[in-house]
Amino acid sequence: MMRRAVQRRFMSFSLNEEQQMIQDMARKFAKEVMIPVAAHHDKTGEYPQDVFAKAWENGLANTHVPEQYGGPGLSNLDSVIITEELAYGCTGMGTALEANGLASAPVLVAGSEEQKTEYLGRLTAEPIQAAYCVTEPGAGSDVQGIKTKAVKKGDEYVVNGSKMWITNGGVANWYFLLAKSEEEGFLGFVVDADTPGITKLPKEINMGQRCSDTRGITFEDVVIPAKNLLGKPGDGFKIAMKAFDKTRPPVAMGAVGLARRAYEEAVAYAKERQTFGKAIAEHQAIQFMLADMLMGIEAGRLLVYQAAIAADEGKRNTHLASMAKCFCADHANKVATDAVQIFGGNGFNSGYPVEKLMRDAKIYQIYEGTSQVQRMIISRWLLSN
Repeated sequence: MMRRAVQRRFMSFSLNEEQQMIQDMARKFAKEVMIPVAAHHDKTGEYPQDVFAKAWENGLANTHVPEQYGGPGLSNLDSVIITEELAYGCTGMGTALEANGLASAPVLVAGSEEQKTEYLGRLTAEPIQAAYCVTEPGAGSDVQGIKTKAVKKGDEYVVNGSKMWITNGGVANWYFLLAKSEEEGFLGFVVDADTPGITKLPKEINMGQRCSDTRGITFEDVVIPAKNLLGKPGDGFKIAMKAFDKTRPPVAMGAVGLARRAYEEAVAYAKERQTFGKAIAEHQAIQFMLADMLMGIEAGRLLVYQAAIAADEGKRNTHLASMAKCFCADHANKVATDAVQIFGGNGFNSGYPVEKLMRDAKIYQIYEGTSQVQRMIISRWLLSN
């Protein structure tokens, strides 16, 4: 019996020529523009507007925005390749850049053509910021518990409430705002940041990623035109959650970039530091720590690629995005902690880079859904499939 010839198909894990070029450009930017000023911005908390503007000029900001609205229109996969390199340079600056992606995601998910042209177009016309206003003092992981109220009056809505931990809150030109109406349910709006009644509270001084502008925003009798509503009344919660399918992969890749930086710093130090007559890299205890670091970094990167590619293919990637976010966040914290351990007393000192990496890493287990919330999402998916 003749056997039908089977054409073998091979999966490639190599970047294509264009992706390699994008990666090289982002890597060069991180090393030449971000790393030299990272310590300054960490100590002062100064917002990295100059770095942001240079990234914008080099096409490294707003990579998610389609070409018809002035953006580069890169794929999700291309974008996370850039994210890893920028996070290697400084995750505080990287978060400042990525926050535009989070704010824009609801507009991409549910915005009208007019809304996309206006609000995405602003981001590509000049180096300005946007912010995602969902979290509240009493509603973080429990988004459905938000208290911000919207009351419809004619062709306008009047909004009252408080938001907290808003990245880019003090520098944003516009916000995505999630509110709740007794009659219409959850509502998602795009709102100009200079609208009367909006107050930006003082910048928070955080444990890590200190140059990222994080603060509370209050809304007092803020009048929003009905034309600024995204999607239909009642769609707000769904729109806010769908945004995470687009943004959790780059957040996860930010954790990969931080982990890779901590790993490389640890390897270099371990080769130089001498104990008992030899480099500590020659001690098996250190070797095993470094091996564990690298294994998780490589595995995490592939998880992110899988989630990004699924999004590019138009597939629902919610569980993949959560797996990538959870795994990479947890591993980044382990890598950063172990890097400090390898540095010993020097690792505990601000004169060496790894203590900043350890402080910066923690937020990855918290923002855009805690590691516990990611496990809830994954569990629901696996039990329903």
